Amino acid sequence: MRITLGLEYDGSVFCGWQTQPSACAVQDAVERALSRIAGHQVSTVCAGRTDAGAHALAQVVHFDTHARRAPLAWVRGTNALLPPGAAVLWAREVGEGFHARYSAIERRYRYVLLNRAVRPAVSAHRVGWFHVPLAVDRMQDAARLLVGEHDFSAFRSSECQARTPVRELRRLEVRRRGEYVVFDFAANAFLHHMVRNIVGCLVYVGKGRYPPQWVAGVLASGDRTRAAPTFAAAGLYLAAIAYGPQWDLPSCAGSEAFELAHLTAV
Repeated sequence: MRITLGLEYDGSVFCGWQTQPSACAVQDAVERALSRIAGHQVSTVCAGRTDAGAHALAQVVHFDTHARRAPLAWVRGTNALLPPGAAVLWAREVGEGFHARYSAIERRYRYVLLNRAVRPAVSAHRVGWFHVPLAVDRMQDAARLLVGEHDFSAFRSSECQARTPVRELRRLEVRRRGEYVVFDFAANAFLHHMVRNIVGCLVYVGKGRYPPQWVAGVLASGDRTRAAPTFAAAGLYLAAIAYGPQWDLPSCAGSEAFELAHLTAV
């Protein structure tokens, strides 16, 4: 049978989602724990692979097993074997037609940027940081130029393995909350480093290096070398995965009530 899980994790204590020879990834930790609960080797598929240092409030994975366990056993049993930086939130049995990656209809990311002169300490691994004051209104104007279906090659990592660079960016909102600038993204799917590369370009606009219209030119060029450097992973959160109602899954989103305090607390 096929089981799907909801997960959250602190990316600062892992080397990304995808399994590594050194077994330092979230996938390595999750598969070790699940294999012990199942009594056989378990392989997982996730909804979206996160980079080293990036976090997840609502990662979704699936795996196949012949072991019969109650949903609560998959949650509590696995959590008892996971390191403190990762936790299973829920478990459900699903039909074989479900696929954590290909059944997803939308993914949402949040980037949290501390915008003050002094670098963070307590939240050093949980937020990005930029020391020059940013003009959020200019960043909002630039963000609107990226919404829609486009070829996002200019914001794509050279290591990206996606078959096509075309994505539908459905929402890109930028807002200030005190010392923080928060970026919320929603798309059918994302390219490798796409969110962090867009954040870097919006920061260039916000600090006054380029006008908002510059990002439209970068987008149209399809040239990664014309865009800003990739921004730090620390402030990036996989915030939600959306699936169709036919799968009857729990809310695949981070808590609707979560605020910046949850992201910056020790």
